[in-house]
Order: sequence, then structure tokens, then C-alpha cells
Amino acid sequence: MQRDAGQPLAALGRRVGMAQSTVSRKLQEFEAAGLIRGRVVLLDPSRAGAKLCVFASVSLEDHSEEAVRDFAAIVAAHPEILECHAVSGTADYILKIRVADVEAYEQFMTHALLRNPHVRSVVSSFSLKEIKYATALPL
Repeated sequence: MQRDAGQPLAALGRRVGMAQSTVSRKLQEFEAAGLIRGRVVLLDPSRAGAKLCVFASVSLEDHSEEAVRDFAAIVAAHPEILECHAVSGTADYILKIRVADVEAYEQFMTHALLRNPHVRSVVSSFSLKEIKYATALPL
């Protein structure tokens, strides 16, 4: 399922040695338990107009509840931010951002990130080439 969520349940059942109805019931159990977060289609970023991938290391001015809450609101409000991780080290957060090009990123960074009074700094790293991209967990 991690590699092809669109495959027919009958085909999946044959692969794992279960009846289609059993596979369906198991998937419902996994969804109810929160193991399956959702089923999605993965788009090609270049063809979807989001060719540029940027990893932005963000440092906040302080770590007050207000600052963290406001930063989380920025993250939630912007679909360009695909991932946000609170991290150890010199930055507070690392963001994975997808936009069309450098100009779009500059607009996003100056209008969305740097205008927030809680954001102290943003250090951007541009992906030159994607070597590996995976969504399947190593089970």
C-alpha cells in the first residue's frame, strides 16, 4: 500500500494471501487506529509548477508560547511549506518548501517568513538535484 495505494484490493489480497474482504477490513482497522494517515496521489513537482525545492532553517527570536503559536500558524497557512520539523542544533525549525522558482521563493520568504516579528533569521539551502525521494516507511 505504501508504494501504490491505488491498486485494487483483490490484487493486494493476492499479494499478501488474504481475501479482498479481509484486506478491506484490515485497512479500515489501520485507518481507525491512525496507522494510515491518508491515501494520496504524488505529483511530479516540476510538472505541477513547483520545481524549486528549498530547505529553510528558521530561528525564532524567543520560544514563548505566543512565538511558537504564531510560527505554527504561518506554517499551517502556507501550502508552499510541505514539511516543518522542530530540530536541535543552531536553528529551531527546518522547513521543506516547494515553489516555482527563486523569485517565488524570495516573495514567499520576505512576505510570509521575515515579516513575522518572531522570526529572527532564515538560512536557505536550495536543492540542486534530488538523489532520493521516498514516502514509504522502512517496515
